[in-house]
Order: sequence, then structure tokens, then C-alpha cells
Amino acid sequence: MAIPLDGEEHRGDLGLPLQPCGLVLFAHGSGSSRLSARNRFVATALRREGLATLLFDLLTEDEDRVYETRFDIGLLTRRLLGATDWVRGESTLRGLALGYFGASTGAAAALEAAAALGSGVRAVVSRGGRPDLALESLPRVTAPTLLIVGGRDDVVIGMNEQAYARLRGVKELKIVPGATHLFEEPGTLEEVARLAGRWFTRYLGVQPPAP
Repeated sequence: MAIPLDGEEHRGDLGLPLQPCGLVLFAHGSGSSRLSARNRFVATALRREGLATLLFDLLTEDEDRVYETRFDIGLLTRRLLGATDWVRGESTLRGLALGYFGASTGAAAALEAAAALGSGVRAVVSRGGRPDLALESLPRVTAPTLLIVGGRDDVVIGMNEQAYARLRGVKELKIVPGATHLFEEPGTLEEVARLAGRWFTRYLGVQPPAP
């Protein structure tokens, strides 16, 4: 599908289970796209939980070739907000509770957008994110926020601890033992998907099963 953003059409992939309990928009990290294998893995797991998913390209191909653009959090945030507006206008998606799943720089954009929208976003999950790039906005985030970091991703752990301290709402910081930044180790991405699934089903309207 094509999503109109800033006068350009951005490619998107919508996954829509029967009777979805909510919709999760994915904000990919720098140098990535809607085709991110890790995000698609998580999206598949979320659909099994009854959640609709939307993966889309935050940047055009030309923009993605420019290193500085990949780290333009203001631009990424504007695109995510634009996609959120588009979703709200689609008849098949209208009324669904919304959540954001952000990776790397996409996590900063997700938190900036959540701060701007207030109760319009019901939950945020960050995977190996850079929430430190949204520090000034973090106290205004009201959506329950889950920060997931690899246990061997020392630098990013510190960045997330700094961001966690500035969040004022419901929040959790989960460290996945043995995982590096990209969660390439066996079982670590599955743990990310499990944690994200429980967070989104809890806050987008459906209680997860008891552990």
C-alpha cells in the first residue's frame, strides 16, 4: 500500500488479523526500512496476539542515502505522525487503539510522537532504542512505555537508563540477558516479541493470559 507523507508516497505493509484489538505502527531505525527482518518477525508475533501491524518506510530511497537524514528525529517524528493521521482516516482501521514499536532512532521518533499525541497513543515499545535522542520530550509521554535492551549492549543500556529516569508515566526497562544490539543471539528476538506482545495486549485493550 502507499501512504502519502510530505507529498510523497511511502510504501507500507499492513497486517490485519480478524477482529484486531489494536494497531501497532512500526518506526524502523537508521539504515533500515519496512523490510527489516527483525521488525517483521516481531510484527508476525503481534498479529498472532490479535494486533494489527503497519510497517512503512519513514524515508524515501533518496532521503535514506543521506546519513544525516537518518538521524533527523524531527523528520522521522513528522512522518510517524503523518502515518498516524492516515491510519485514523482509514475506515478499516478507524477506532483501533494505537501503539508504537520503535527500534534504534525510530524509538526516539515514537516517543516524540507519543509525547505530541498524549492519550492518542496507548503504548510504546522500544527495541534497542535511542530514547536519549528524545530526552526533552520524555516527561510529556503519557503512554505506558517499555524499553527493551540487550544485556550485552552496554552503551545503549546506559542511554536507556537515562531515558527511563525521565519518563513520568507507567514504564518498564527490560534487559534481555546475552543479547547484543541487534538481538541476533538464539532466542533473544523471540523474547523481544514476547515482551512486546504482552505489553501491547495489556494496554491496547486485551489482558494477556496469566504466566
